[in-house]
Amino acid sequence: MIRTIAWVLAASIVASCTSVSPDGGIEAVQEIAGSRAPQRLEYFQNDTARAAAAKAVRERLRDPLSSSGAVAIALINNPGLQAAYSELRIAEADLVQATRLRNPGFSFARYQRGDEREIERQVTFDVVGLVTMPWRVEAERGLYRAAQLRAAAEVARVAGEARRAWVEAVAAGELAHYAQQVKEAAEASAEIAAQMARAGNFSRLTQSREHVFYAEATAQLARAKLGAVSARERLTRVLGLWGDDVAFKLPERLPDLPAAPLELRDAESQAISERLDVRASREETEALARSLGISRATRFVNVLELGYERDTSSVLPPRTGYQVELTLPIFDWGDARVARAEAAYMRSFNRTAETAIAARSQVREGYAVYRTAYDLARHYREEIVPLRKRISEENLLRYNGMLISVFELLADAREQIGAVTAAIEAGRDYWIAEANLETALTTGH
Repeated sequence: MIRTIAWVLAASIVASCTSVSPDGGIEAVQEIAGSRAPQRLEYFQNDTARAAAAKAVRERLRDPLSSSGAVAIALINNPGLQAAYSELRIAEADLVQATRLRNPGFSFARYQRGDEREIERQVTFDVVGLVTMPWRVEAERGLYRAAQLRAAAEVARVAGEARRAWVEAVAAGELAHYAQQVKEAAEASAEIAAQMARAGNFSRLTQSREHVFYAEATAQLARAKLGAVSARERLTRVLGLWGDDVAFKLPERLPDLPAAPLELRDAESQAISERLDVRASREETEALARSLGISRATRFVNVLELGYERDTSSVLPPRTGYQVELTLPIFDWGDARVARAEAAYMRSFNRTAETAIAARSQVREGYAVYRTAYDLARHYREEIVPLRKRISEENLLRYNGMLISVFELLADAREQIGAVTAAIEAGRDYWIAEANLETALTTGH
C-alpha cells in the first residue's frame, strides 16, 4: 500500500515539473506561419521588449513605407496580434495544468478522553485524476495545437490586412495627387474661358461648362483627399501607430504589375490541407472527441480518492491503514456532463465541415477575382491608357493645325481623366485581389 502511495506521489512530482515556455509558445507559431510571417514574431511580456519593438518600428518608418515594411511593422506592433498571443499563453497554461494532479489533502485531528490522547493523521490522493491524466493531457494538447494554429492564422490575417491597407493608402494618395492636377488644369481652363467670354469669343454656355467642370474637379479633389485620409488611417490602425509615428511617408504610386499572373493548380486541395483555420478546427474537433471519451469513462465515478491514515494514542499502540473515498452517483449520474460533451463535439464537427466548404468556395472566388483584376489592370495599362494618350496627342496636333476647336480638345482631356483614374483603380484592385487570394489560401479571414 505504501509503495502505491509512493508511486502516486512520484508521478505527481514528475508531472509538476512541466511548466509554461518562456516565449509563450511563439516559436511554434513562427514555424507554423512560415513564409506568412517574414518578420520574427515576439510576445511582449515586459516594457523592455515593448520599448525595443517601438525603436525597431521607428527605424523602419524613416524611409517611405513599402508593402513588406508595412507587414513587418504590423507583425511587431499590432495590439490585436499581441492579444492572440495571450490566448495562446492561456491554452498553454491549460495544458500544463492538465499535467498536474490535484494537490493531495492532509487532515490532522487531536482527541482527548480522560488521560488518553489520540492523534489522527490522513493524507489523500486523487486516484481518478491520476488514471485519466493521459487522456486529459492529450485532449489539452490538441486544444493547444489548435490555439497555435489560430495564432498563426491571426498572424497571416494581420499580414494580409496590412498589405491591403497599404495598397489602398498608396492608391488613394495617387488618386488624390492626380485629382489635384486635374483641379489645377480645370482652374486654368475656367480662367481662360472667363477671359475669352469677356473678349466675346466664348458664349455664356461654353463658359458655364468650363466653370462647372472646375467646380466638379474641386469637389472630386475634396473626395479624393478624404479617401486618402481614411485609407491612411486604416493603415495606421493596422500598424498600431500613434503619436509622432503617424507621420510616416508612402510611395507616390503602386508597383507595376507582374509580367504574368499567378497560375494555381489544385487550389482547393491546397486550401483544405494548408489553411490554418481548417487545421485549427480539425485539431479542436479531435481534442473534443478525446474529451468526450473522458466524460463517458468518468460518468459515474469522477471523484475517487485514496488515503493513507495513521492514528497514534497515548494509551493504545499506533494504528495505520488506508481509506477509499468514493462519491456516490445519487443526485448527479453524469448524463448532463456527457450530453454537454457530445453537443460540444457535434458543434465543432459541423463547424469544421462549414469551414472546409467555405475554404473551397473562397479559393475559387478569390482566384477568379484575381485573374479578372489582373486582366483588367493589364488592359488599362497596355490598351486604354496608351490609346487615350495617342488620341490626345493627335488632337493636340489637330488643334495646333486649327483643324479642331478648343472645345473638342477640352472634351478629349476630360475623357482622358476618366481613363487614367480607372487605370489607377484597376491597379489597386489587382494588388488587393492578390492579397485576398493569398489570405484565402492560408487563413480565410
